[in-house]
Amino acid sequence: MTGRRIAIIQGHPDMADTHYCHALASVYGDAAAAAGHEVRNIQVAGKPFELVRSKHDWDSGPVPAEIQSAQQTIAWADHLLIVYPLWLGTMPAMLKGFFEQVLRPGYAVDFGEDGRWRKLLTGKSARIVITMGMPALAYRWFFRAHSLKSLERNILAFVGIKPVRSTLIGLVEQSDARRNRWLKRLADLGRKGR
Repeated sequence: MTGRRIAIIQGHPDMADTHYCHALASVYGDAAAAAGHEVRNIQVAGKPFELVRSKHDWDSGPVPAEIQSAQQTIAWADHLLIVYPLWLGTMPAMLKGFFEQVLRPGYAVDFGEDGRWRKLLTGKSARIVITMGMPALAYRWFFRAHSLKSLERNILAFVGIKPVRSTLIGLVEQSDARRNRWLKRLADLGRKGR
């Protein structure tokens, strides 16, 4: 098997590596590298950037250097691992702001001469890992996984990234044994480059 080029996007807005999201991304990345995949990391919390505040900013505003670096890593990758905690029912605001800066026209999408949007990040796949305090089944079925669907459909599919798979990890504070089982599952996914 040929190794994949994997970009891990750590979407936890706190740089402290004591959070479970950091442990999940770390075991995935370590296992992927040990299996022969190339791995690069993007720490969203470590990238101070301005928010996109207008259509003009999104269309043609300057791209901050920190965001250009992330764009280069995403362009290099053929698979993305996106890890974040569920906050107030959705991704943390910093991660949403990061995607708004990174996935801009000319890089992720373009308006073709035929008047249609062109998706510029085709050929890449992704896995989204979301941690939460509630049961994952409640999030998926009762709350209909709305933020996950939004990220899959309105952000990643919009720029051509597919397939997109998801891993929902609920009850993260319930027990160490449960957390360790999920760490092993993420390591297995990392080895497989999925």
